[in-house]
Amino acid sequence: MASEYKLELKGVSKSFPGVKALDNVQLAVRPGTVHALMGENGAGKSTLMKCLFGIYKMDAGEILLDGEKIEINNPDEAMKNGIAMVHQELQPVLARSVAENMYLGRFPVKNYGPLQVIDHKTMYEETEKWLKEVNMEFDPKAQLGTLSVGQMQSVEIAKAVSHDAKVIIFDEPTSSLSDNEVEALFRIMDTLKKRNVAMIYISHKMDEIKRIADDVTVMRDGTYIGTWPAAEMTTDQIIAKMVGRELTNIYPPKDRKPGEVVMEVKNVSSILEKSYQNISFTLRKGEILGFGGLVGAQRTELMEGIFGIRHLAGGEVYVHGQKVSIKKPVDAMNAGIGMITEDRRGNGIFGCLSIKDNVGVTVYNKFLKAGFVLDHKKIDKVVDDSIEKLSIKTPSMKEHISNLSGGNQQKVIVSRWLANDPDILIMDEPTRGIDVGAKHEIYEIMADLARQGKAIIMISSEMAELLGMSDRVYVMCNGKLTGELDQENEMTQENVMTFATKF
Repeated sequence: MASEYKLELKGVSKSFPGVKALDNVQLAVRPGTVHALMGENGAGKSTLMKCLFGIYKMDAGEILLDGEKIEINNPDEAMKNGIAMVHQELQPVLARSVAENMYLGRFPVKNYGPLQVIDHKTMYEETEKWLKEVNMEFDPKAQLGTLSVGQMQSVEIAKAVSHDAKVIIFDEPTSSLSDNEVEALFRIMDTLKKRNVAMIYISHKMDEIKRIADDVTVMRDGTYIGTWPAAEMTTDQIIAKMVGRELTNIYPPKDRKPGEVVMEVKNVSSILEKSYQNISFTLRKGEILGFGGLVGAQRTELMEGIFGIRHLAGGEVYVHGQKVSIKKPVDAMNAGIGMITEDRRGNGIFGCLSIKDNVGVTVYNKFLKAGFVLDHKKIDKVVDDSIEKLSIKTPSMKEHISNLSGGNQQKVIVSRWLANDPDILIMDEPTRGIDVGAKHEIYEIMADLARQGKAIIMISSEMAELLGMSDRVYVMCNGKLTGELDQENEMTQENVMTFATKF
């Protein structure tokens, strides 16, 4: 009797030194459906998918495809069995063509006697065909680096389809996409459903889950909690299953009273003509100041200019009433400014280093013996205090940061800047790619810092977060500051969108 499931995982367990990452986990995915796999960061979702895709070898358990048991020891075997994965962190070869990225490691060849050469004609024709399959008709010969992140992701999806995939894993596929690109992705997924492809979809965005998923499986602390039809689960019910408790209000109360102005930005402009121009704003002590806007509004570029990552063409920055000259990030740090960047993996963490090194890097110059030897005892105390205060889940400070969940990595980055004790902290998309429970913890940390008198600038593309956390909101559109909302009754989605589209 044929199985009703395209894919089944049964009794999967996986341990790493000191950590049991998966404990008797199961998953059953029906053909032609989108199966949401949900849980907090560290719940074991990615580990389970890496076991399925052959990146990790599971300690126990079995994989069944169309009711038949299969062995997967590496990604190549997974793809040969019709299992493909679109990773959250794309690793494209930007300097090569779309077609070359599609067929990397499996180029079609022509034989000339004993010689084999790449069959470029076939490669380009096949790439064009598979791109059309996912409704993307850009040039197969185009250099991949000229495409947007969303288009690059479409290439990855076309690559998965070209393997004649029966199962496709999507790991946080929309974390870097615009609204239009998300819609394009969902149209592709609808097409794949009609072709009876089974899809596993990992995301922390509840509105997406309600929109696209047929079934929902929840994991917690490496264990299987349960599976339910998506239509029968409310957002609150899913969150309660994920975190094991009710989160009645994810945003802390705004019980702080912002004080005097600590930073004033006057007529700051980018050296690039099409970037931000003539921006002025103020930031107060104990305030969370939100910056809203659509993709391309130049919010990140503005903050990177203020922090010294990008060059300014003109304008002035005052901190505590004193004009400061910021040419590079160390100048900003010396002025009491810290910045948590948007791309946590790309330019936030030092992935090959320990938690200790990631936290301590901004304060090593403060803890020297005889002027040149690191005082590890004092550094260890700072790191230990950070781990305790921010509830960072880790076996020890010596653990590599890359082994932590996204939420815990974000806490480490916050700890790094708190160790430097800045008066002003710029946080660019502070909760991107982390689950609702970890978001709540980050929000509590931000609110506590504001109560202590720290001034926070928060860039957020999540409307609920922007309005739920901010005392005031500035809105940008196409490099211009188009509006300021400073009264609670003014801070509405409608007003933000009005200013965000004010060309």
